[in-house]
Amino acid sequence: MSTGPGTMGLRLGGFLAVWTLMMAAMMLPALAPLTSTYLRSIRAVRSSRVRALRTTALVGGYLLTWIGFGVVAYAAAALSALLAENAADIAPWVGAGVLVAAGAYQLTPLKDFCLRHCRSPIAFLLHVSGYKGRLRDVRVGMYHGVYCVGCCWGLMVVLIAVGVMNLAWMAVLTVVIFLEKTWKYGPVFSRITGVSLIVFAFFVPAHPELLPGLYMPAPM
Repeated sequence: MSTGPGTMGLRLGGFLAVWTLMMAAMMLPALAPLTSTYLRSIRAVRSSRVRALRTTALVGGYLLTWIGFGVVAYAAAALSALLAENAADIAPWVGAGVLVAAGAYQLTPLKDFCLRHCRSPIAFLLHVSGYKGRLRDVRVGMYHGVYCVGCCWGLMVVLIAVGVMNLAWMAVLTVVIFLEKTWKYGPVFSRITGVSLIVFAFFVPAHPELLPGLYMPAPM
C-alpha cells in the first residue's frame, strides 16, 4: 500500500478495515493502563468465556468510536488525493494549515480536558460504575473512545497529511500518544508536540515532499 495521497486505493469498507487495525495498533498500548483497573473487575468473573466476551465488548466499543472517525478520515484522505493531483500549488499550504491547526489544538483547554480524562483512572471508573445491562462494556469502551478521539483527532489528521500508511509517522505518533497519556510529564509533552507541529508547518510550503499525503511526485 502506498504512503502517498489518498485512500490507499481502497473503498470505504476496505479503508475502515485497515483504519481499525491501525487504530488498534496505535491506541491500545496507551489504553491499557487506564482500562486495566476496569478489566480487573471483569477478571473477577469466574467464567473465562464471560471474561473474554466482556473484554472483547470493551475493546469493540472503543474501536467503534475510531471507526466513526475513520469515515471522516476516509473523506479527508480522498480530498488530499484530489488536492495533490489537481491543486499541487495549493496542497502544501493546505498541509501547513493542517499542521498549524493540529498543533494549536494541542494547546487548547479542550485538549487538556480530554487528556485529563484519558489519564485519570479514578474519574473513569467512577463514571462507568453505574453502567448496567448486557451492553455495559460496549458503552464503557465507547465512552472512553469519545474522549480519546477528542484527545487525538488532531494527531490523526496529521497522519492523513503525511500519508495514511506512512509507517515511520505511525510509529512516531504512537509514541507521542503513549507518552501523552501515561508519562508523568504527558501534558507538558503534549504542548511541546503542538509547538513542534506548528514549527514544522513553516517548512512545508518550501518542501512539499515533507507531507507525502498531499504530495504527488512528478513522473520520471
